Amino acid sequence: MPGARRSLASPVVSGVLCPCGSPRAAAAPGTASVTDGGAGGAAGGGGGGSGAGPGAGPCGRALCEASEQERRLRALFQKLDVNRDGALCIHDLAVGLGRLGLHRTELDLLKIVKAGDKDLDGQLDFEEFVHYLQDHEKKLRLVFKSLDKKNDGRIDAQEIVQSLRDLGVKISEQQAEKILKSMDKNGTMTIDWNEWRDYHLLHPVENIPEIILYWKHSTIFDVGENLTVPDEFTVEERQTGMWWRHLVAGGGAGAVSRTCTAPLDRLKVLMQVHASRSNNMCIIGGFTQMIREGGPRSLWRGNGINVLKIAPESAIKFMAYEQIKRFIGTDQEMLRIHERLLAGSLAGAIAQSSIYPMEVLKTRMALRKTGQYSGMLDCAKNILSKEGMAAFYKGYIPNMLGIIPYAGIDLAVYETLKNAWLQRYAVNSADPGVFVLLACGTISSTCGQLASYPLALVRTRMQAQASVEGAPEVTMRGLFKHILKTEGAFGLYRGLAPNFMKVIPAVSISYVVYENLKMTLGVQSR
Repeated sequence: MPGARRSLASPVVSGVLCPCGSPRAAAAPGTASVTDGGAGGAAGGGGGGSGAGPGAGPCGRALCEASEQERRLRALFQKLDVNRDGALCIHDLAVGLGRLGLHRTELDLLKIVKAGDKDLDGQLDFEEFVHYLQDHEKKLRLVFKSLDKKNDGRIDAQEIVQSLRDLGVKISEQQAEKILKSMDKNGTMTIDWNEWRDYHLLHPVENIPEIILYWKHSTIFDVGENLTVPDEFTVEERQTGMWWRHLVAGGGAGAVSRTCTAPLDRLKVLMQVHASRSNNMCIIGGFTQMIREGGPRSLWRGNGINVLKIAPESAIKFMAYEQIKRFIGTDQEMLRIHERLLAGSLAGAIAQSSIYPMEVLKTRMALRKTGQYSGMLDCAKNILSKEGMAAFYKGYIPNMLGIIPYAGIDLAVYETLKNAWLQRYAVNSADPGVFVLLACGTISSTCGQLASYPLALVRTRMQAQASVEGAPEVTMRGLFKHILKTEGAFGLYRGLAPNFMKVIPAVSISYVVYENLKMTLGVQSR
């Protein structure tokens, strides 16, 4: 930025971070903003003289020393600490930033406190405040670099449009210019690093970063089928180890969600295998039959192995996804849509191949009669001794073929809904809110399941062949022909009703459990 011009937040930032790397010179007389003597003065304490002293940096001030920077940070902290209790609460930030000319909504301030509050006491002490500012600047630097396609230290409207298009977000150049104007203080219609930092540092991340972070297609929506494209983790999340906490929280949420909806899942499997024109199984009749045959506990048959396979499948998929990203050779922190689909589908295929015997076991355990097996190991031994190792891979081909339509349509529908929401409703913020995210995730997952359901049904019937007495050995193609000939197209969608009935409760339960586990594990909300 020009030497005599400073943005509204510039004195705040100048007081927080050493400006040696910045081209800003000392402000010319008469150009002080409303925050001079406020944030700038507070941040500078009593050392506002312009003479260079020992250890002075290129800026001409002795600000490079750690002790000097800490003193300036503490002075800014004290300026914001309105009630002088040594901690910043939402009220302190509202009043303190207001005095500095930085007006934030209560939701914005809540985000700042939540992001920096490590001990979860609802306020920021000095160490948390410093950590938040430093951590936040690192995030902003990463996003700025990813947007600066020309590597010229400035972001223009075309770069914003291109960057968001790469992430699957379509906006017009007029919308990009609107984003620029909110940060551009000198009317150049470009944003340099100082303007970007000034706008966002004491402000929760908005616009472009929010679009990237809020709208990442989250994999916490566990609907029982783990065929979705894996979530993206930022460089910081990978470096700080937050990625494994997200995975653990997601795994725990999936376990609770699957257990709560297990009766519907078992009913779906029974209807897929046993229902036909001559044996029309309804939902109430199916539950009645299960309880009559094995009591209430029988409703959860097959759930144990279904929960156990979450951990290996998620871990293998994540590791495979990261390796495939490296093989693709992209240097982008976040992949483009088609790259995500390719990498996610391949990772899903690798994970499914690794744990597929557990899928067969889950189907056989769900279909077993009372007393048929003593447990999972007994079931596995029985299959191995009677049918051989090949039985653990029955239905493998339709399962693999189902990954592409599921992941592809799931991702495409989610991106379409996301862009529609952004075009119509994203006026002041790209934050869609919990309910919009849940709705988009639910609708996209449901569409993905609908597209791949015939393949899932054929897979289940092939897995269950030996459990149905007198069932002939069939191929995928032969089974498709048989179902269409004897039952029509409707036969490919047996069990769809209980499958869809479990989607909303599964998504809701997994979200609530995920959020609570994240808090327990100390994971910051994205």
